[in-house]
Amino acid sequence: MYQSENNREDSERTAFRRTEKKYKLYYDNNASSKNKKNKQPKPVDLTEVLDFRSILECHHRNLELPQGVVVLQDKFSSPVFSLQNHPGFYFIPGALSIEKQCDLVRESLTEFPQPPNRTNHNAIYGPIHNLFVAAKEGKILVEEKSPITSHECSSDFDCRDGEEWKFFTEKEASLRKCKSVSGSSLLRKLRWSTLGLQFDWSNRNYNVSLQHNKIPEALCELAKQLAKPALPAGVEFQPEAAIVNYFASGDTLGGHLDDMEADWSKPIVSLSLGCKAIFLLGGKSREDAPLAMFLRSGDVVLMAGEARECFHGVPRIFTDKENAEIGHLETQLTQEDDLCFLNYIQTSRININIRQVF
Repeated sequence: MYQSENNREDSERTAFRRTEKKYKLYYDNNASSKNKKNKQPKPVDLTEVLDFRSILECHHRNLELPQGVVVLQDKFSSPVFSLQNHPGFYFIPGALSIEKQCDLVRESLTEFPQPPNRTNHNAIYGPIHNLFVAAKEGKILVEEKSPITSHECSSDFDCRDGEEWKFFTEKEASLRKCKSVSGSSLLRKLRWSTLGLQFDWSNRNYNVSLQHNKIPEALCELAKQLAKPALPAGVEFQPEAAIVNYFASGDTLGGHLDDMEADWSKPIVSLSLGCKAIFLLGGKSREDAPLAMFLRSGDVVLMAGEARECFHGVPRIFTDKENAEIGHLETQLTQEDDLCFLNYIQTSRININIRQVF
């Protein structure tokens, strides 16, 4: 898990790592203020980043495509692009309607983190109910000592002897001399939640014995339709698990492989929501130079077969108004009940990746 200094230096030399650093968010050290909010991001050269939206627009105008990019014709409701040098990789720009994007943003913040689904907070706080509502209402999560013992705890959740955390109003929390953390802080530190079959991060595998709910039917049906370009005719994708990743400004997803599923011929269906990002698609070694491409809200990526063996990651999220490109969401999320979702997504990105495990 921990690298020696020499190993870290070696990893800095890989082609994938160098590209990550090229696009990662850095601030200008010459800025007079030490507050990141007032610092300016260092300029980054984006001329080599593949832009499938521009490719789609150009293809509509004159049927031209960049070298190495292929479009699948007359098979699907939305144009689907593939890459000659990356078999099994498919990109569907703007595949999700604005309405569907908004629905998924709402669900990702209110429904998907709900127990028995697990989140990154389980290890410290156990299952947290209604986190988004608590954050919206300004509530505080407070540790309470209880007579619960480890043998009484459900094995479905991380649990510590005599510890239980509950939400209280700010006034109620101030009267309790216990450890506490604000709901808004927990929401901002939410990094992942799992749907369907639960992934056991400590053992890096799926644990079918963990309590779980099935993936919502609407999301299953959406994934089945989107997965079709990556599957032979007549073969249907069976969504069994999903991981929802939450990104804020400065967050990254390092180069990795998604290799825990039994059948790599089945695709990972990846949905992008919120602020624009840069996605890196590499090869089977970290020494292979990755291809950079923009991911916008509503884009869908499929990775199946050989593409499942390729390192990939997200080195950059654009949360500034000029580059986030979420005007369509800002126009849609205007009702009073939606302002809390808008406030979140204006500086965040959500990725939902859906998998067939077996």
